[in-house]
Parts: sequence; structure tokens; C-alpha cells
Amino acid sequence: MRRAAIERLLPAAYQRAAVPGSVLWALLDVMEALHAPDEAVLAEVDALFGPYRAPASMVAYLARWVAMDHLVTAPRRDVALPLPLNRLRDLVAHGAALAAWRGTPDGLRTALELATGVTGFVLDEPADRPFHLVVRVPADAADQVALVDRIVAAEKPAAVTAEITVEEPS
Repeated sequence: MRRAAIERLLPAAYQRAAVPGSVLWALLDVMEALHAPDEAVLAEVDALFGPYRAPASMVAYLARWVAMDHLVTAPRRDVALPLPLNRLRDLVAHGAALAAWRGTPDGLRTALELATGVTGFVLDEPADRPFHLVVRVPADAADQVALVDRIVAAEKPAAVTAEITVEEPS
């Protein structure tokens, strides 16, 4: 809030006393300076909630808002995230769509592709094993099996068992 705006909030007697060089004039200048940092944050508050504009420390928090808690295992700042920040931003940006498709093969495949940055996941439901899901991980994502396992466990329906296999490199 600018000094002039603060001054307008004062009673008329104080407004008349706020002349350059007075104590009240100096106090209004200090009040303006104290408001400046908060106003700067408020001017850009929408950036805090945009997954691609939010500060890195805010993205993990946003992931919890869109039901991606299972990907943010460590809420502390000193512990690294289980996936790169850019992929977490992608997951948060697609959070609403992923929530709508949660528990479906398309939803699981999309979540795996966004989290790993690799396409080509194959989900099979063997006819001889009802309520069982086989997730075939592309060779390019073989180093991310722990992440894949965490996502499959959280995104599959509760009554379904899952098996994760890594395809051979071609």
C-alpha cells in the first residue's frame, strides 16, 4: 500500500498533520516499506498455483492437492523427490485428468508415462488370472522400476493384484 493510500485512511486531523519532515510523514514512509514485500507476493500469487510457474518447493505441495501424495514421499525440504521436478510439474498439470481416469488402464498408463518420461508401457489383464494386472515396463524405464511400482500400487484398483516386468532391450 502506498504512503498516499495509507494517509487517506487516516482521520482528517492526521491527514493535515502529515507534512514532509514530520514524524507522521516518516511513519507513513515506513509503513509503505513494510507493505512492499507482501504486496509483491500478492501481485504474483497466481504463480504459486500454476505447476509450471510455481517455485520448486511449492510443486511437491501442489502434488498433494491433486492426489499425487504417493509420489511425494518426503515432505521435508532436505530429502530429494523420487522423480525429477519437470516430471512432477507435468503430473500436477495433468492431475485433474489423472484423477478422473484413476483405476483405469488409460489412467495408469498416462501416469506412468508422465512420471517416467518414457512411452510404451503395456498393461495386460491375463484371461486365466482375473483381477490381475501385468505391467510391462519398456527397457528405457528399467532404471525407474521402484517409481513404477509405487505408481502401480497407488493407481490400480484395490482388489487387483499387479506384477511388473521389464521388457528386454531391442
